Amino acid sequence: MSRQVGGPELRGRAARLARLLPAGPANAARAPFVLLVVVLLGGGLITLLMLNSALNEGSFTLSELKRETTELTDEQQALQHDVDAHARPDALRRRAEALGMVPGGIPVFVDPDGTVRGVPSPAPTPAVAKPPPPASPPSPSPSAEAPPSPGAAPAPGSGGTPAPAPSPAPSDRPAPVSPTPGR
Repeated sequence: MSRQVGGPELRGRAARLARLLPAGPANAARAPFVLLVVVLLGGGLITLLMLNSALNEGSFTLSELKRETTELTDEQQALQHDVDAHARPDALRRRAEALGMVPGGIPVFVDPDGTVRGVPSPAPTPAVAKPPPPASPPSPSPSAEAPPSPGAAPAPGSGGTPAPAPSPAPSDRPAPVSPTPGR
């Protein structure tokens, strides 16, 4: 004789539980939904990974551009410093003197009707410093005389004195003014 476990009460509960749980064909309808959820989650994770990669690439590009901007800013500041150094008045004066330029003096203005305001005077001539004459090699005999070089001072006892360089004397009369007014 076999003994039944649980009796009629247990069988009733099992029957009710079987009614609550779906049968075999109902489980088949749930599989596409689970597959859809898994695909959506996987796609979302892949999209998130691609978005993160793109942001990191943009971050690297941004840091490279910032570094390049810093280098270019430093170069621009160095160039501006050079421009400022060349534009200082004392640097301009030295370069102008090296080119043989002289200060202009008091300005003179020509009015549109042709009258001159001020007293025109010629610009002073630049004081050109001549380089010292090259040292001549010692001559083998003291009695032998070499001809003087063009820029050298005359030898003592030669009786010649160097002629002074002509300097333009400022004239007392004003310089001629162009009759063209407005220029």
